[in-house]
Amino acid sequence: MKLFVGLGNPGPKYERNRHNIGFMALDRIAGDHGFSPWKSKFQAQICEGNLGGEKVLLLKPQTFMNLSGQSVGEAMRFYKLTPADVVVLHDELDLAPGKARIKQGGGHAGHNGLRSIHSHIGADYARVRLGIGHPGHKDAVAGYVLRDFPKADEGWLDDLMRGISDGAAELARGDGGKFMNAVALRVAPPRSSTTKPKAEAKAEKAPREEAAPDTRSPLEKLMDKFK
Repeated sequence: MKLFVGLGNPGPKYERNRHNIGFMALDRIAGDHGFSPWKSKFQAQICEGNLGGEKVLLLKPQTFMNLSGQSVGEAMRFYKLTPADVVVLHDELDLAPGKARIKQGGGHAGHNGLRSIHSHIGADYARVRLGIGHPGHKDAVAGYVLRDFPKADEGWLDDLMRGISDGAAELARGDGGKFMNAVALRVAPPRSSTTKPKAEAKAEKAPREEAAPDTRSPLEKLMDKFK
């Protein structure tokens, strides 16, 4: 059994915040893969389903971000899971918007949700780091993560959510490489072999030069044939 934890803050006020991208990812997985309805348990919203033959629990702590570890610890103890069974999906300031990376273990890098999880279950869990970009100055971080994604971000955000859902079964099986491939196919799809380079396409669209009219006399044309 795997426990996928999405990080965010509860309530409609925070629903579209950058800090809530972990919640968004779990909502997409649950909707696309026929998971059970969400229910309240372990100070969280939780649902269950099957991904690639693996039973998976989806957990969205409702304790607010900086207490997320309480909920994760409760669920782990109840289901007798280890940190190796846990995957946490969270926002990442140090990745460009739309980028995703998998990391096993390590520090919390100042992320309040990860800091809380560290204090309750240790550091030996997997993370899916979901890039939201950085505002440029550390003093602007709090306001930045607690603001909604702007409309301009909706395209890459939807692609990223689709990619995570596409690769969810591989994530449950522990195949990080295949998971990342699924994400990449949505976020940065390969160019079609039928797509022509821009320069070539422009050349085709350019009007062809018309041949100059032949002004030679019949005698000149005849003579030119024997040159």
